[in-house]
Amino acid sequence: MKKNNMLKKTLTLALSLAMTLSLAACGGGSMGPGKPNPGSASQPQGGGSVSSTQQNSTTSNTTYKVGIIKFMDHASLNQIEDSLQAELDKLGGELGVTFDYAGYTACGQGDGSTLQAIAAQMVSDDVDVIVPIATPAVQTTMATTEDAGIPIIFSAVSDPITDGIVADMDAPGGKVTGTSDALNTKMVIDLMLAANPDLQKVGLLYSKSESSSTKPIQEAKEYLTSKGIAFEEKTGTNTNEITSAVDALAAAKVDAIFTPTDNTVMSAELAIFEKLQDANIPHYGGADSFALNGAFCGYGVDYVQLGQETAQMVADLLVKGADPASTPVRIMTGESATINTETCSAIGLDLDQIKTAFSELGINVIETTTQQEFS
Repeated sequence: MKKNNMLKKTLTLALSLAMTLSLAACGGGSMGPGKPNPGSASQPQGGGSVSSTQQNSTTSNTTYKVGIIKFMDHASLNQIEDSLQAELDKLGGELGVTFDYAGYTACGQGDGSTLQAIAAQMVSDDVDVIVPIATPAVQTTMATTEDAGIPIIFSAVSDPITDGIVADMDAPGGKVTGTSDALNTKMVIDLMLAANPDLQKVGLLYSKSESSSTKPIQEAKEYLTSKGIAFEEKTGTNTNEITSAVDALAAAKVDAIFTPTDNTVMSAELAIFEKLQDANIPHYGGADSFALNGAFCGYGVDYVQLGQETAQMVADLLVKGADPASTPVRIMTGESATINTETCSAIGLDLDQIKTAFSELGINVIETTTQQEFS
């Protein structure tokens, strides 16, 4: 216990430097000083869930401190964060409580030390629940807050069991549960074949540093092999390395590229999509934000819905007393394919033909154009 206390103090002291270096550019607010404890009638400052109905109510206004830790800034995780916060505001109004997240939202910009410092600060601030977004943020939060007893409702974890986050999807068995964005890898390959029945070689582009990519990449290899389709595997741990990996895949003359819900590649998409357009290679990513940032196709769960479901689990925990140990992990099933119409045209594919081919697989197509963030 002494060692844990010393580590906690060290991490807390490191927070100010870490925040200065990496959190200033984060979307979705920043960490702040302590706020009222649950049950306080005080109102949060600068954000959080407060409605005019609540402010005029004569009933007691309970305030819950909700810590949100985002792994890094990119369109997918930002979309989850925005949806989560909007739904907390809505639920707060409906339930007559305040979910104060404004002073307790931060992101680690993909840096483990910063994530540790953020989690340690949230322990110091005595938040009522922590919501880490993406697998690395969840793993760091769990390790850092192990002795604090703070419940965790995670968001966007692709494989909670393999990553050691829960013991069982239906009965997690600890103080941790949340929402999963598990990817239907076989369907992504089927979409590739629907768009190009002559598919011969697929590029697999991902980061080895992200455990969430391990299972879908293995699934892709097995499924491609069963279909008699060759694959070329390239990895990277930052944007420069991912860009070099794309050059290598283009040189290998792959017919298409698959990336699962990989944060490293997602954050690099705006830097690589034009290279892929020039090479006439369709890039299939495991979230709609890949297409938003220039990839040909993003396929996966609805991250707005995922953020909403995560907020509902937070409300069930704090207001209704739900026990994380017996609260099943919620797996999102609403799947659709988002096509970047500009990229579709640039690589010489016919949008109407693509939509028809995808619809034969029961997949609805949503159209988008290249942007940095969802509006």
